[in-house]
Amino acid sequence: MKAPRTRALWALGWLCITASSATAAPAAAPTASSVVETQSGEVQGLVADGISAFKGIPYGAAPIGKLRFLPPQPRASWPNVFVATDFGAPAMQLYDRPHTGSELSLQLATLFTMRSEQKIDNEDCLFLNVWTPGTDAKRRPVMVWLHGGGFAYGSGAWPIYDGANLARAGDVVVVTLNHRLNAFGYLQLGERLGAEYARSGNAGMLDLVLALEWVRNNIAAFGGNPGNVTIMGESGGGAKVSTLLAMPAAAGLFHRAIIQSGPGLAGVSREASNKATAAILAELGLAGADAKTLRTALATLSADAILDAVGAAQEKAGPAFDALPLAPVVDGDVLPRDPFTPSAPEQSKDIAILIGWNKDEMTLFNTTAPWFGKLTDEQLPGLVQATAGGQAEELIAAYRRAHPGYTPTYLYNAILGDSFMMKGSVLLAERKAAQRAAPAYVYYLSWDTPVGNGVFKSPHTLDIPFMFHNVDQALALTGDSPAARSLEQAMSSAWIAFARSGDPNNPRLPSWPRYDAEQRATMVFDAPPRVENDPKQEIRRLLSGAAR
Repeated sequence: MKAPRTRALWALGWLCITASSATAAPAAAPTASSVVETQSGEVQGLVADGISAFKGIPYGAAPIGKLRFLPPQPRASWPNVFVATDFGAPAMQLYDRPHTGSELSLQLATLFTMRSEQKIDNEDCLFLNVWTPGTDAKRRPVMVWLHGGGFAYGSGAWPIYDGANLARAGDVVVVTLNHRLNAFGYLQLGERLGAEYARSGNAGMLDLVLALEWVRNNIAAFGGNPGNVTIMGESGGGAKVSTLLAMPAAAGLFHRAIIQSGPGLAGVSREASNKATAAILAELGLAGADAKTLRTALATLSADAILDAVGAAQEKAGPAFDALPLAPVVDGDVLPRDPFTPSAPEQSKDIAILIGWNKDEMTLFNTTAPWFGKLTDEQLPGLVQATAGGQAEELIAAYRRAHPGYTPTYLYNAILGDSFMMKGSVLLAERKAAQRAAPAYVYYLSWDTPVGNGVFKSPHTLDIPFMFHNVDQALALTGDSPAARSLEQAMSSAWIAFARSGDPNNPRLPSWPRYDAEQRATMVFDAPPRVENDPKQEIRRLLSGAAR
């Protein structure tokens, strides 16, 4: 009997939002864009409100059959004009999420549309999308977005990633893209199948490199400057940015980097990736297969059968974050070292970084948990002990001082989120600043969204509609208020300024110093924004074990 296809949430905190239930005034019908010449052939999209959108442009050959698990290949040229008016298929999705029938959860279901993507996912997924104010010779800054969803699910087509407003607000070119995920992007097969498959554990990251090469070779025809490319991402997208900063194949393809609620300090070890591969092959009945049999089977199995095996292996491995890792592998080749452990990578020392996190990251995931809103003061130490070890009492006391109005539920959520997002972001910024080369700028989103009577406070993903200038598309998450609108202006202007010059300072913000280990200047995005030196200092010290 076939095992059920389980699409597990592989990476806690690595999730990004999508569409909106907001309605808008009727707009004029889009018109045909100019025909743009790329190295693979001509493309044509649509123009709406002054922004040309080109969707679903192929940047790589379909990684199917004998190309499955191998490094991506360029797409063959097409003879006629490619109609780029619809998004390409998302990668095969590995996702499962419980949902309830409450009014709030149903409203949020309009924002998180991952299950819709399961209906149309496909291995032929190497597509990208471009939004531009003009297909001219202006050479605008280019902002390339890497989607969230860990390394397991997601796509560049989620409506909250629509680049039109950001392109219009900043006179920039915005690119989003799809790439291989989960087993199709990160199953390490080199030890079983030899040199041809030696890079399979990083195939999904090599897809990103190929997409960035496409940007370098083609973006000038869309009005962009290939010499001024910023890569940016939230959650899993932030971890992808972190990883690209340490990949030799990506050197020179981008010039600035933004990491939002997704610091990627380390990759997956060879040992851990080989264990994951063995567990998945065992579920496929291929544990003892010789190389020839294995190669044939992996090229011909259905994609669903492979994901079924991954789901079964994950269920046996358990819910731990790293129980069955399918993520970039430190293979000594594609990824020679951990991205930011024990130090920042030398190859990207001249690339400025913008990095930060949100105050209550984990509420987005935990509001449906049976314990949410019910934790007692007596239960809290035991839960925190499992996360923080012997310093549980000190941490709880520090969080009570930092957040005096928080209940045990919110204290626990804050500790969970900060233990990864805050701790990792600060460590990455410290290691970047220690190079004394290109700057790091650090932010902290502390504003609480009022939706659901404030149940989420400042959750994971809340930054996305602000920096994308897409509050209108995400009112179910942000609400509509002067504070939300001011944060949209503040954050999007900072991201645009950073993409333009490597410095986020602009007239909409107070002066934002670069980060260093002495002052630890941090932009706190609230209404209004302010700069604080070393916010939550006591908590930072406890989480990092630092003396100062």
